[in-house]
Amino acid sequence: MAVNPIAPGIYPVGVIDWNARHFHGHTYSTKRGTTYNAYLIVDKKITLIDTVYGPFSDELLANIRAIVPPEKIDTIIVNHVETDHSGALPELMKHCPRAKLHGTAKCQQGLEKYYHEKWDFQVVKTGDKLNLGARNLTFIEATMIHWPDSMFTYLVEEQILFSNDAFGQHYATSERFDDEVPNEVLMEEAAKYYANILWPFSSLIARKLDEIRSLNLPLKMIATAHGISWRKDPGQILEAYGRWAANECQPKVVVTYETMWGSTEKMARKIVEGITAEGVSVKLFDAAVSDRTEIIYEMFTSKGYLIGSSNHDSGILPSMTSFLDFVKGLKPQNRFGGVFGSYGWSGLAVKQMELILKECGIEQKQPSLAIQYAPDAEGLQRCFEFGREFARIVKAA
Repeated sequence: MAVNPIAPGIYPVGVIDWNARHFHGHTYSTKRGTTYNAYLIVDKKITLIDTVYGPFSDELLANIRAIVPPEKIDTIIVNHVETDHSGALPELMKHCPRAKLHGTAKCQQGLEKYYHEKWDFQVVKTGDKLNLGARNLTFIEATMIHWPDSMFTYLVEEQILFSNDAFGQHYATSERFDDEVPNEVLMEEAAKYYANILWPFSSLIARKLDEIRSLNLPLKMIATAHGISWRKDPGQILEAYGRWAANECQPKVVVTYETMWGSTEKMARKIVEGITAEGVSVKLFDAAVSDRTEIIYEMFTSKGYLIGSSNHDSGILPSMTSFLDFVKGLKPQNRFGGVFGSYGWSGLAVKQMELILKECGIEQKQPSLAIQYAPDAEGLQRCFEFGREFARIVKAA
């Protein structure tokens, strides 16, 4: 197959996973598929930056063979040990056994524990350099963006930052660059990726962005490990990451609920009417049937969260329990929240959701709303006013 270079002597040799619909187990839905990007640099030292997910090893090798025989590879840069990026290594190393791997100390440990092999490995850290011949690489550790082993690799002469999981998206497309796809779709997928994977690490990302700025690295391109790379305007995604890392959001509300016999759903819909009456944008999701990735994306850009559940035995319904456990892990900051729900006798679900909001660090500024069994006309009016009051809180923030 023909492989067109992204810059002179630098070839994309990764693969497109058109059919991927879930990622990280089933925690992240990928309705647009994904890619596993890898890059081959042809120089005095033939160098491969990252590999691909294991099931696509043969396709990676075919892409490499279209440029050079794999046995000529001298150097493999492992920016991240996660198996969607390193899974092809065991098969690849059968074809280039003399290649030396470069990555962080944590990367070396992770590769050994995943694959139980003792490959020739050079540990690198921030500031270390590697000469390839006419070109030079510089390494930048990126600890916990989003694993302990993560790093970036900068190609000095071409001014390309190989960023692995940072700045990417789950987006399967034959196009490779930001100027070749609709910007609205690209930024939606980039934000969705940040919200569902990188959000918990926002403080670290903010510091890493400061560090990159302090290095004064000229950037012609950010070559990502998933999705589209940035050549028209790398600054667009850097600026967006700055806003996202600062937990900036909009005066919008996301209402998420789970219902048993429809009473909590009636409450949720009337609450949404109250929010809308105050002129505040709102999205409504049933946690039992909605795509969690989409809910998190909407929450990521919104100031206010309202969560509701019917009472099941002595607590929250199971889909809402799972959803809130995921939200806790994302550690949202600078948000307001509220709680509502119907109950039959114990009413413990509302109290439990209040505790979860507190654990998440989400501030609750109004009393929760609990209604026994089904809301009557007076109860529905209380729901409407509950929504209006929450919308005022969000607008005033």
